Amino acid sequence: MLTIHVAGATPGTAVLVEGSVLAAIGPYEELAAARPHARVRRWPGILTPGLLNPYGPELLEQTYHPDPREADRYGTEPVTGERARAIFRADPARQGASARRGVQRLLAHGTVAVAGELRGRAALDAVRRAGLAVGARPAPPPGAPALSPRPLVLLPALVVGGPARFAVFDVPDREALVRLGASTCVATVIGGRLVHRRA
Repeated sequence: MLTIHVAGATPGTAVLVEGSVLAAIGPYEELAAARPHARVRRWPGILTPGLLNPYGPELLEQTYHPDPREADRYGTEPVTGERARAIFRADPARQGASARRGVQRLLAHGTVAVAGELRGRAALDAVRRAGLAVGARPAPPPGAPALSPRPLVLLPALVVGGPARFAVFDVPDREALVRLGASTCVATVIGGRLVHRRA
């Protein structure tokens, strides 16, 4: 199926997705005229190549992401440090579900790639299933581990024939993205699949 993704603040860089590949990049009007039967997804903000989160191991292996049903016991925010280690020691099976929830949180922040050496099978499986790319970690990693790290690490420009992997942020420009952070993500696409859409 052909899908055109266009963001309101960047109509000149709409993308045509065919399967898992970027079939074309250009102004929305040109893509729509060339492929009039393509489905169109319109988003607010800007369409970008997506983000690399340099803290894969810290966020997916060393952090516990509570299930919403555990809010009374663990809260709703990621649990770190000794408390997370105690949760995993008490029940190692929690690592798989936590890693999957952590990946979902990363996708909700426009993350399409993670960096750092993942060692645990649970985290590796969660990353692989989601289709996240794994990249080299900037040395030393910037800032502290976070779902929306500072500074943001934007991936290289999208290319025709490359993977359909990108994110859309509800901001007017990249400067606003840097200022407001990755929590402004409205959509994340990996392998041509819409893996996150803000409700």
